[in-house]
Amino acid sequence: MSKSVPADAPPSVAPAPEAAAVDGGVAAEHDESAGGGVAENDEPAAGGGGVRSMVERWKMEAAPARARLVLRALAWLFSLLALIVMASNQHGDSQDFRQYPEYNYCLGISILAWLYATAQVLRDAHRLGSGRDLIGTRKASALVDFAGDQVVAYLMISGMSAAAPVTDYLRQKADNLFTDSAAAAISMAFFAFVAIGLSALVSGYSLSMEVLV
Repeated sequence: MSKSVPADAPPSVAPAPEAAAVDGGVAAEHDESAGGGVAENDEPAAGGGGVRSMVERWKMEAAPARARLVLRALAWLFSLLALIVMASNQHGDSQDFRQYPEYNYCLGISILAWLYATAQVLRDAHRLGSGRDLIGTRKASALVDFAGDQVVAYLMISGMSAAAPVTDYLRQKADNLFTDSAAAAISMAFFAFVAIGLSALVSGYSLSMEVLV
């Protein structure tokens, strides 16, 4: 049975199929264009921010690396002068550094510091030039730098502390070329200690930054 429709009922209004299809196509095109514009605008912004942050971080990391390289180069120079002056301090009889254990100890520490500074200068130059470190991870590299600088600085101050009293005692008896050369070697060792000590501060800063990150 068919239902009767009241005469006063409003006619049902439905969009034509063609009109609905056209409206849907326009809306889809509008959504696609809007979505594409957002994606295209967001992607360069995100990429630009990432590149900017990487450049800023590289500048922050390169400054301590360059400072550490300069300080270690100075430590290499002063430790080399210390060992050359001490090793050549041989003037016969009692004026020979080999007869004093303190001077032998100071010479040995100077050689050790020179070898350490040589290795670290070459490593820092390779790291700055290629962007890669010879040691695997960044935290391990920062830990090696800090620990190595601390140990060598302690050994340098230990060698100077052993050699300085002997030099003062010998100078009270006779102030000659032997004691002057010993004092010069100790002075060069002190400058090497200062350079390595400052390098230890820079290494400590780099290590703290790696731990915080």
